[in-house]
Formats: sequence, C-alpha cells, structure tokens
Amino acid sequence: MGQRAQAAGGCLIAAVGAGAGLALWCVGAQGRIRRFEQGPDWSVLYAELPLAVLGGTALALGLWALAHRIRSRR
Repeated sequence: MGQRAQAAGGCLIAAVGAGAGLALWCVGAQGRIRRFEQGPDWSVLYAELPLAVLGGTALALGLWALAHRIRSRR
C-alpha cells in the first residue's frame, strides 16, 4: 500500500471515528440537556460533545495504527 493510500485511509478512519463519537453522544443528549424542573445544562455541549468526538477519533486512529503495525510485521 502506498503512502498516499495510507494517508487517505487514516483520514477516512479519523472521520469515521469522529462520526461514531458524535452518533454515540447524540443518544440521549436531549435528556441530558433538559432536566426535570431545572434549567438546561449547557456543559453537555461544551464538555461532553468535544470529548466524545475526540475520543471517537483517537480510538479509531489507535485501532487503525495497531492493525497497520500488526499487518506490517508479517
């Protein structure tokens, strides 16, 4: 596999990981933002959302790097 294909694969994996983190964060976000008889909790947007997206990206890239390392040893 060429360097350009590896770079494109890494970028694609990063985008997929960010999307997966965002999708996972969206599950139940409405309930976390609006709480019963309380004001909205905006920390869900500025704390949890970036962490979910960055965590999904980091996890996907880590798995991609591990698979690439295992594949290159063969």
